[in-house]
Amino acid sequence: MLKAFLNAFRVPDLRKKILFTLFIIAVYRFGSYVPVPVVNIQSLAAQTKSGFLSYLDLFSGGGLGRMAVFGLGIMPYITSSIIMQLLTVAIPKLQQWQDEGETGTKKITQWTRYVTVVLALLQSTGLVFLFHSASAASGGINIFPTGTFTFPNLALIVLTLTTGTALVMWLGELITQRGIGNGMSIVIFASIISRLPSQGNAILLQGHAPIFIAVLLIALAIIVAVVFIDQGQRRIPVQYAKRVVGRKMTSGGSTYLPLKVNQAGVIPIIFATSVLYFPTLLASVIQAKWFQDLVSNHLASTSDPIYMLLLTLMIVFFAYFYTAIQFDPVRTADQLRKQGGFIPGIRPGPPTASYLNAILVRITLPGALFLAAIALVPSVVFAVWQLKQFPFGGTSILITVGVALETMKQIEAQLQMRHYEGFLK
Repeated sequence: MLKAFLNAFRVPDLRKKILFTLFIIAVYRFGSYVPVPVVNIQSLAAQTKSGFLSYLDLFSGGGLGRMAVFGLGIMPYITSSIIMQLLTVAIPKLQQWQDEGETGTKKITQWTRYVTVVLALLQSTGLVFLFHSASAASGGINIFPTGTFTFPNLALIVLTLTTGTALVMWLGELITQRGIGNGMSIVIFASIISRLPSQGNAILLQGHAPIFIAVLLIALAIIVAVVFIDQGQRRIPVQYAKRVVGRKMTSGGSTYLPLKVNQAGVIPIIFATSVLYFPTLLASVIQAKWFQDLVSNHLASTSDPIYMLLLTLMIVFFAYFYTAIQFDPVRTADQLRKQGGFIPGIRPGPPTASYLNAILVRITLPGALFLAAIALVPSVVFAVWQLKQFPFGGTSILITVGVALETMKQIEAQLQMRHYEGFLK
């Protein structure tokens, strides 16, 4: 691997792409430390250490806890992309754009940018009011000095955070176009990796050296398991018959259709965690004692057995739900039929769709249970060792390992085009 890494820097074009990507990451990390005007950030750190805000802080590399210009990170773009994927199934026009190929993809991408800006505007406004009310209710240091919580200052902060999100989105697209590719994922990767040293040091200070070593071993086991599952796929053989196109006859061939075990990626964990955090938000509004007791006793703590059970069930549900949205067996079977392809032993059309759906249902279950197990690792560690934070949670490991594998594959492909050995040899 070291030889392949050196070979990557020996190729001038590839070296420029890697250095440009590192420069963009440096710019992004710098923006994660530049605070917005007016705000006093001393009371923000405690508010972003738990609940759904911790996920937002994770995707911003700690920028939200510092109320930085890039405090929202790439999360609005992720949410926008998920919304557009869901709407593609429900809105025929978006489905038509998706079928148009590159032209339609550009239209969907443009609308994704518009939705990102709108979401950033709404999210930044909500977070400013949430931080202000939370600090006032707790009696702590208010993020707004006395007399500064005015409409002009509020508009300035919201505009700064929204512009920062648009700039992060642009930086990610620059990495995709002029860097090593996969720009948005690399931005998220940089955000998560940047927090690991400080979180590891916090664990070392909370516990003892044996606990710290045990956490590192658990992290290593999680990484190995994630790589194994992420690369796992069911390869369905596909045979193409000979056919006449114009005056030419195309020769038939054989290939395979890969169905990943973890087809949904990290999305089910994000969805399930967001849904379980929603009752906590309602408890601050609904004053019913039984509801507040229910939330505080079973849903406020991630180490509670009821919370773990609900999290597992929701991850399994969202894994099937999102997989059904991402992969349509009927559409895939129809495309195979139009291209002259068929699965040996299965008739084209509806029988092929039923066959693909049956396989997808079977392989999604172990993938969903794996996601639930990875998501529950921090809860088990919190319950056993009474740690305040665990840097190797399911979301962070799944994203970092997935992005690292994809980036290595892209660099390997460019090296092989120049007759060098790749990383994965």
